[in-house]
Amino acid sequence: MPNTEFPAAIFALDAAPRTKPSNYPEPFASRMAGREKRPLGDIFGLSNFGVNLTRLVPGAGSALLHAHTKQDEFLYILEGHPVLIADQGETPLSPGMCAGFKAGTGNAHQLVNRTNTDVLYLEVGDRSAGDAATYPDDDLQAALGNDGKWQYAHKNGTPY
Repeated sequence: MPNTEFPAAIFALDAAPRTKPSNYPEPFASRMAGREKRPLGDIFGLSNFGVNLTRLVPGAGSALLHAHTKQDEFLYILEGHPVLIADQGETPLSPGMCAGFKAGTGNAHQLVNRTNTDVLYLEVGDRSAGDAATYPDDDLQAALGNDGKWQYAHKNGTPY
């Protein structure tokens, strides 16, 4: 018997945006203003990896500069011209370009929109248990809890 709990297909832009713009604690959450994520994978009940359709308005960033210990990440640019900031330096991106970040390499990365038009891209990441994230430019570290939610602390371990 087929599973009718999830749709067969949707128009990605019809997916509702995430209700909470950022999981970061303040003062970091407000730095994500202008970022809108539509969690596409959740609509289909995907549990091994997540897929987001993400829009960055002019001046917005994808995330704080970060690296994951266990989560691979992949980005595919659909519209606009963001700049990829990573350990290798800055790389201008355009539609059709993609980037990937292997878990555990420590390669910190983020996208920023320095243009006057929106950027739209797909981001894919796995949901590996025990993942953690480091943020080289900020007093922040994160660990993925057993409940699937991120737990944030200062670099000295004090919780936010």
